[in-house]
Amino acid sequence: MDGHARVAGVGMAPFETPSRSESYDVLAELAVLAALSDAGLDYSAIQQVYAGYVYGDSTSGQKVAYRVGMTGVPVVNVNNNCSSGSSALWLARQAVEGGAAQCVLAVGFEQMRRGALTAQWDDRPSPFDRFDETARAAQGEVDAAVPMAARFFGGAGADYARRYGTKPETFAAISVKARKHAANNPYAVFREQLTVAEVLDSPSIFGPLTRLQCCPPTCGAAAAILCTPEFARKHGLSGGVEIAAQAMTTDRPGTFDSDDLTKLVGYDLTVDAATQVYEAAGIGPEDVPVVELHDCFTTNELLTYEALGLTPEGTGEKFVLDGDNTYGGTVVTNPSGGLLSKGHPLGATGLAQCAELVWQLRGRAGARQVEGAEIALQHNLGLGGACVVSLYRKVR
Repeated sequence: MDGHARVAGVGMAPFETPSRSESYDVLAELAVLAALSDAGLDYSAIQQVYAGYVYGDSTSGQKVAYRVGMTGVPVVNVNNNCSSGSSALWLARQAVEGGAAQCVLAVGFEQMRRGALTAQWDDRPSPFDRFDETARAAQGEVDAAVPMAARFFGGAGADYARRYGTKPETFAAISVKARKHAANNPYAVFREQLTVAEVLDSPSIFGPLTRLQCCPPTCGAAAAILCTPEFARKHGLSGGVEIAAQAMTTDRPGTFDSDDLTKLVGYDLTVDAATQVYEAAGIGPEDVPVVELHDCFTTNELLTYEALGLTPEGTGEKFVLDGDNTYGGTVVTNPSGGLLSKGHPLGATGLAQCAELVWQLRGRAGARQVEGAEIALQHNLGLGGACVVSLYRKVR
């Protein structure tokens, strides 16, 4: 092929709380049909399908695909924890750019239960055993009622705050910013505005985290159709966006060789992936005007500012207080409202980020629009671990 994979179409079902949501197959069908409509294609044009999800039985991807069409094409089910959706996108891009297919569907979905994430199997080794051991060595024994993810990310935030003197109000301000952005997003679950005081007064979870600084479990689905430039020309597609660079990284020994919990929650994974993407695209973080990043907790959003190079190490608090993370600042982070406001249906998250950034580059994000954006960066992290960073570019 003569260029990068094009994003021909994107679609998304509005996210919803578990008690009010449709089932995963209904949500995913809505997202796929929306992406097909956006691209102006029939399902018969799809040559491969990659389906990302975490909480579901094997071949749930086929269940989703069969609702749209039964054309005999390969359907690959992808589980990579919270980065499952962007992992499906990563595989779809590889298939297109590697010449295995000309038009590929990536779909992510999740039907979640209320409450914190929990392990599903207690009769076999956990993939988080080493993470737990590292956290326990750094933190000592912690109340068993504290959810694992909150213990890890809250501990990372506490480590960062001790190192740089970050105030609780700074982390809380990230939730306030998220709700301001979400107010203009009809796909987000939580759009009511917050104050810093309200965030800090919500129940304490762990470290600097309060309940309103933790993403809620939600159900949802999103989809993207990727194709070759040749396919786009042949079919008269005008999506106008390409994936200019993309990288996936996993843990190195340093994740577990330090008592620094910021490393345990993916800081180094993010640095590695972002560095690869910037080098491949020939740009720097200072060139990026809009980012969708993995704000599962406010602490991780602040850490990710630095890991992505949006602000120098140790300056995250100044970045927040100066308003450089929002409209009128250096870079608009999570114009969608992010996971903190949209919720976090694990398999859908990465592809929902993709949809938001494609809309931004097309100039179709409505009141959320970042004016003049021609490139956009996406960051999706799954503990255990995998990090996917993607750079999108407007195609003229």
